[in-house]
Amino acid sequence: MPNTLADWLTHLESLHPKTIALGLERVAQVKQRLNLDPDFPVIVVGGTNGKGSVCALLESILYAAGYRVGCYTSPHLLHYNERVRVAKQQVSDAELCASFDAIEQVRGDISLTYFEFGTLAAMQCFIAHKVEVAILEVGLGGRLDAVNVFDNDCAVVTSVDIDHVDYLGDTREKIAFEKAGIFRPNRVAICADSNVPETLRVHARDIGAELWCIGDDFGCTPHQGQWDYRSRVGARNALPHPALRGAFQLNNASAVLAVLDVMQERLPVSMAAVRRGLTEVGLAGRFQFVPGKPQLILDVAHNPHAARSLAQNLANLPPAKTFAVFAMLKDKDMRGVAELMDPHIDVWLVSGIDAIRGASGEELAQVLQDVAVRGKVLCLTSVADALRFAYKEAGENDRIAAFGSFYTVAAVMQEKGIHVS
Repeated sequence: MPNTLADWLTHLESLHPKTIALGLERVAQVKQRLNLDPDFPVIVVGGTNGKGSVCALLESILYAAGYRVGCYTSPHLLHYNERVRVAKQQVSDAELCASFDAIEQVRGDISLTYFEFGTLAAMQCFIAHKVEVAILEVGLGGRLDAVNVFDNDCAVVTSVDIDHVDYLGDTREKIAFEKAGIFRPNRVAICADSNVPETLRVHARDIGAELWCIGDDFGCTPHQGQWDYRSRVGARNALPHPALRGAFQLNNASAVLAVLDVMQERLPVSMAAVRRGLTEVGLAGRFQFVPGKPQLILDVAHNPHAARSLAQNLANLPPAKTFAVFAMLKDKDMRGVAELMDPHIDVWLVSGIDAIRGASGEELAQVLQDVAVRGKVLCLTSVADALRFAYKEAGENDRIAAFGSFYTVAAVMQEKGIHVS
């Protein structure tokens, strides 16, 4: 058996012929053998974009309220342990290795993917730590995602847009059906997308889930540096803006407060805890500003929906010459991202990603040429080289935006020595 976490992760990557293999039968069998039956509330968060923000906000507020919170998210930026947190602390290598070993001992000839192993290990850690609530982020889709093997007390769909078309379908309606698979009968499901797909509404109705939609059942009203929240059961007024940047974060925060409304009998949360949680939340790589000049902004935006938000956020900043450190996975909509970011980028510094699915710098440069972006395009050998070039060429009043993938942001963080808290 592997001895270190790095060895275990290498082992897990080799066990299944596919990186992604949707379906619950295999992981459900191993879950049963491990007796992973949580007796604490479980909140599941799905959606195209915004999942990480909603998980971070929930974790921050519930922790501020005094609860022992388990939070499982993916992917990670620098270290696998980022995926599994208890009381806002990453679990240790030793705990993860012990969990992986326990799963390996019982799975027999059942083949599990890397993500399925990780999901079971996370829940095993949460049960061992006797958490009082667990937040689980869906990896892909929802209906057939490993996280969905655990029943939830409240489910959230943050947004629905086109991504992962090979697995989820090529329309919002098809994708929404997959995401609605996390809904449960006689439980509340929350949708933070203002344009609710009909398939999501229909599925909630068909299974008897109570659907709360932003704008109808809950929502927010910004005013004078604060904002008010209201829902079908109550209101919270004069709230501070979340520490996460971007106007769209108010929608995410509203969805979080809707979850708290739904769970208020089991998990009561005071106004003081809400305010503290909103102001103390942190999430690496989501419109993250790195101190110094020129200004460096990190954003994992890897699809058009996320790129649209990044573009809006950049447009709201004071004008500045902007250098893009840009790298993407080849199975993502590179053209769609480029088209949305084009008006906001003056110099494109493109490179490949050190991953099997990574597009080469030359492929990205060709996409930018096809789009006929207005900015200058330069091809570098690596993300680190692109970043160094940007710092060499940019003036102190200029801006560097690194985006396109978790891999892109991770490479920049490694080059700059930035840690994930």
